[in-house]
Amino acid sequence: MIHLQTHSTPTATPAPYLPVTRVQPEGDVVKFCQRTPDGLETESVIIPMGARENTWRTLCVSSQVGCARGCTFCQTAQMGLLRNLTIDEILGQVRAARGHFGADIRNVVFMGMGEPMDNLDAVIAAIIALHEDRVHQIPRRRITVSTVGRCDGIRRLGSFGWRRLNLAVSLNAPNDEIRSQIMPINRTEPMAKLREAIAGFPVRAGGHVLIEYVAIAGLNDQPEHAMELVAYLRGLSTVVNLIPYNPREDSPFDPPDEATLVAFQARVMSQGQLIFRRNTKGRSIMAACGQLGNTDRRRAQ
Repeated sequence: MIHLQTHSTPTATPAPYLPVTRVQPEGDVVKFCQRTPDGLETESVIIPMGARENTWRTLCVSSQVGCARGCTFCQTAQMGLLRNLTIDEILGQVRAARGHFGADIRNVVFMGMGEPMDNLDAVIAAIIALHEDRVHQIPRRRITVSTVGRCDGIRRLGSFGWRRLNLAVSLNAPNDEIRSQIMPINRTEPMAKLREAIAGFPVRAGGHVLIEYVAIAGLNDQPEHAMELVAYLRGLSTVVNLIPYNPREDSPFDPPDEATLVAFQARVMSQGQLIFRRNTKGRSIMAACGQLGNTDRRRAQ
C-alpha cells in the first residue's frame, strides 16, 4: 500500500495530466509512468522527505524520453533520445503526483530521464510556471536542475540571475581521462571548461552548486581520486553529493563497498570540502539515480 500525505488546497479546477499507466512502489518511494499520445512514457519518482521521511515529498521529473548523452553507467542512456517532453508534459508529472497520488510535492528536481539543458526552453518555461503558480507554488529555491555539463546551458540558465534556483552538475570523475570514458560530453566540453561555467553560475549568499559524484567500484573511488576531486573544486562554492552507483541493466560496473565509500567521504571532508552521502532510495524498482528508462520503448520505435 502506498502512503502519501495529502494536503488541502483552495478550490480550483484541477489541471489535466496524462494517464498514469504504471506504478511501482518501494516503501514510500513511488515510481510512476504516464503514457503520451504517441505511445511513449514519462517516468517520475515521488521521494519521501522531511522528519522521519514522511512529512513531504520531492518529485524527480523527466525532461525528455530517453537521452542522447550516452553516459555509460546510466539506464536512460541505453534508450537513446526518443524526443523532448513538452512544457505541459513536464508540468503534468507534478499534477499527476498531486492529483493521482495526493502527494504533498514541495521540491521538484530535474533529475529524471533526459538532459534538461538539451530541452532548456521547455525546462525554463516549466520553472517559471511552477514559481508563478498561485495555488501550488514551488518557488525556485525548491527547484533543482541537473546537467551532465552542458556549459552553454549552465551559462544561459545563469543569465536569468535566479540566485535561489539550484544547479546540480553530474561530475562523476576526478579527471578528464576517467570522465571521458564514462561521459562522452567530456570529450567536447572538458573539465576545465566546465569549471569555468560552474564558477560563473550565480548562487545566493552561502549557497552552493551541487556536485553529483556517482562512485563506481575501482574506477573513481580511490584515495587519489578523492584528492583530485578536492583540487578540482577548490575555490568554487560547491557541495559534493556522493552517490553509490545504482546498476543499470547489463551494467559492466559495480557499486563500491561501504568501507570504500566511508573512506572516500572522510578523505574529501578532511580537506575542507563539503560532501554528503545520498541515501539510496528506489533501487529495487529501478527508480534510483541513473536507473530511469524503459528500454523496451526504444526497441518498439
